[in-house]
Amino acid sequence: MKKRTIKSVVFSITLVSISILPSCKKFLVVDSPSTIQQAVAFASVSYTNSALIGVYNQLIGDNGYGERFSCILDQSADDFKTSGSYNSTDRRGISLYGATSDNTELIATYTQMYAGIERANICIKGIPLSPLYSGGSASDQASMKMYYGEALALRAQYYYELVRNWGDVVAPMIPSADQTNFDVPATKSTVLLDQLLADLKIAEDLVPWRTQSGYTDTRFTKGAIKGLRARIALCRGGYLMNTSDHTMERDPNFLNYYKIALSETGDIMARRDQNDLNPVYENIFKSLHSATRYDPTNELMFEVGAYGGNATTDSKLGYYNGLRFAAGSTFGQGGGGIIAIATYFYEFDPIGDCRRDVTLGSYDIDATSQKILNALNNESDAKFRRSWSIVIGGTAQNFGINWPILRFADILLMYAEAYNEVYGGPNNGPTPTATSALLEVRNRAFVNNTARIPVPYTDHDNFFSQDIVKERLLEFGGEGIRKYDLIRWNLMQSKFVETRAKLTALIAGAPPYANVPLYVYSRDAAYQQTTSQQEVATLDTYGGPPSTTLFSPGTGSSTAPTGYTAIKWRAAVTDAGDVSGASTGLGHYFIPNQREVFPFPSSITGLNTNLKQNYGYN
Repeated sequence: MKKRTIKSVVFSITLVSISILPSCKKFLVVDSPSTIQQAVAFASVSYTNSALIGVYNQLIGDNGYGERFSCILDQSADDFKTSGSYNSTDRRGISLYGATSDNTELIATYTQMYAGIERANICIKGIPLSPLYSGGSASDQASMKMYYGEALALRAQYYYELVRNWGDVVAPMIPSADQTNFDVPATKSTVLLDQLLADLKIAEDLVPWRTQSGYTDTRFTKGAIKGLRARIALCRGGYLMNTSDHTMERDPNFLNYYKIALSETGDIMARRDQNDLNPVYENIFKSLHSATRYDPTNELMFEVGAYGGNATTDSKLGYYNGLRFAAGSTFGQGGGGIIAIATYFYEFDPIGDCRRDVTLGSYDIDATSQKILNALNNESDAKFRRSWSIVIGGTAQNFGINWPILRFADILLMYAEAYNEVYGGPNNGPTPTATSALLEVRNRAFVNNTARIPVPYTDHDNFFSQDIVKERLLEFGGEGIRKYDLIRWNLMQSKFVETRAKLTALIAGAPPYANVPLYVYSRDAAYQQTTSQQEVATLDTYGGPPSTTLFSPGTGSSTAPTGYTAIKWRAAVTDAGDVSGASTGLGHYFIPNQREVFPFPSSITGLNTNLKQNYGYN
């Protein structure tokens, strides 16, 4: 959390103490009474604001969006996966869809989401009971109602994260201190999501637009709440796990939810004075790294603030993931925990699309602080870079880099998707309105190469499968969105099959990869810290710039010319390593109608006899 964000963070010790005590009530436990009674906690606007910040604080840290929800649980799909070899009990098990109920990455994230829910429930109960809520000054009433709306939105964000990762979950809507039974079954995800949509409708009427609230992008505004409501509506209108028969099912009235998403995104698009596309794609992500903002249009609508240089309130973005820096470099060590699927590089237009070089770490920074080309199957995600942060050098692992939850490009693409479903229909085209929203995103991507902009399809099915599905792949790579898109569309299995076929064609040098070289010859080049496209363009590869050498067959020799190093390119990709291998193969343990959700941690199911383990897990 940078200087621009909220400085007051005192809450959990002085206002309410929340802890996870697995040996006690089998659920979240509140130590009550707290050091300051709840009636006092919500007796002033200032105290209430501090309490609300305590709810926000459960978003961040290693067990929140500081690492696990940003870099581990949201991998992998047809864009990125976790580096390393399979282990069912750690992050690699998650990435390969082979996690077990004793996976060490799951329990802390699961319980932290409930800690956030508990704090939100306390605020949701306490704020309306405050004398200021209905009887204070006009200013105090407005503030208290805004805080109430934020608390509802935060609870919705926490529950949404639980639903999309575990499916049906236990869903308390009151504080633990008011509950009499903790041994309760899970609430169906459809029921819970409907509740969240209703809550967010209340919240969006209480929370003002960004310019009226005076908030930065680390607090919920009306626009961000509407965006979250649209996102949850598309989830509800998509495929969800039916735990009674363990199949992915879609509500027959799914279009009603698409209409909600269409309405909410339309409202946001009508207020371009609040949020709009950043004209420079790269600057969105630079803005997450420091107090200096490069986002004049406020495309970043809601992000999780990171601060403090610790595992509880900061993030490991740029250290765990992101562009890879060798330990001996002047920047310090960082990056490499997430790597790209080898075919992802070639999903982008080779010349026109500026997003490729922002999204993919095609090079590493070596121990001499120079850049050198990566192997094709070892490219990192690159929207997070230690060199963009204010923490340069040393052994620190926390750089104060924020995580983007929602940005305006997603509003446009959700709008295009919803419009296509609601008005395009299975027998009609996507309509010019849907096409226009898509093209806003695409036009920015091809800002200097407009002649290469792909023409959108004019029929409903292809507009969805070839435009919406593809554009979201290119726009949001490395942002923890793709996996959940494929799940709500029920396309995970088919995309894994399709991508494995592409990888097999890549290995063989078959179309469309016939001109992809087996080897590329590279040597160190200056890391200029200029634009991402310029950095890739100035890589030193034998035979010309990368725009030539990465798209030409070359000699195929593993022997490099004098002064260069042979970098495995197509030769780096193997069936056993990248396609079907049990250790690192793409989504190797994914089972449709089962592994779309994680197992509940064994320590949780062992305490709640009414919480059934998700199908297929022990």
